[in-house]
Amino acid sequence: MATQQIKHEPVSSIRAGDLEVGYIDSGSGVPLVLVHGGESDRTQFATLRAHLGAGIRAISYDQRDSGITVNPPVPYTPGDLADDLVALLDALGLERAHLLGTSFGGTVVQHAALRHPERVASLILVATTPSFALCPKTVDELFDMSHDDRQKAVADLFITPEGQAKLQTRAARTLAVRDPEKSGRRHDAARQHEIRDHLGEIAAPTLIVHGTEDLLAPYSGAALMEQRIPNAELRSIEGGRHGITMEFAEPIAGWVREFLGVAAA
Repeated sequence: MATQQIKHEPVSSIRAGDLEVGYIDSGSGVPLVLVHGGESDRTQFATLRAHLGAGIRAISYDQRDSGITVNPPVPYTPGDLADDLVALLDALGLERAHLLGTSFGGTVVQHAALRHPERVASLILVATTPSFALCPKTVDELFDMSHDDRQKAVADLFITPEGQAKLQTRAARTLAVRDPEKSGRRHDAARQHEIRDHLGEIAAPTLIVHGTEDLLAPYSGAALMEQRIPNAELRSIEGGRHGITMEFAEPIAGWVREFLGVAAA
């Protein structure tokens, strides 16, 4: 795996619908919105962003109860988070964008593709699932852990044994600190995710990237998405676990560029 310098991009905020949203906007070219996982924030994609190269405008943002985004303290659904994403596109003046979501972020972009198909140029679904019901009880156990215990657990869950020497600390740092109320709202939203019977309605071209040994979002869910989404292709990472956007950032970035039709960096 090649070493790539990770830059700390400047953070901005913007009014998007009823929210004040924190985001990072870097590069120029094809707009690609990066949607973070359930326990992370806009900074999750630092490693992947470093490999994306020229020709891609990469935008990552803080969902509700994440990072510096300010939202009302009320419950929400994956559909609400999908609407928030489209409100961000409006605020940024983007009629359409490509959406890459990992883990819980992948569920958000699935709902966006169903609720707002005209705004989605394509989907890239990484280490995600079409249904929370497919996830093992390990996910609920993680939800119930303290932040410190969760940081200790993610090394084995996110990174292969071969990659842990380099990436164990970085994996732990992708987890954002939240108070119990914010965590509870996000966990409740995650548990509502169920679109298996609607996968055939996703019209956007879809790239699915999944590790064959993902311990949080089973590979069977990726296979089901490839089978049911009309215009989908699956790229597998043999032995990969849940943190593939970090451990395998370089090949995934290459697949993303190829999928988006951006010339080799």
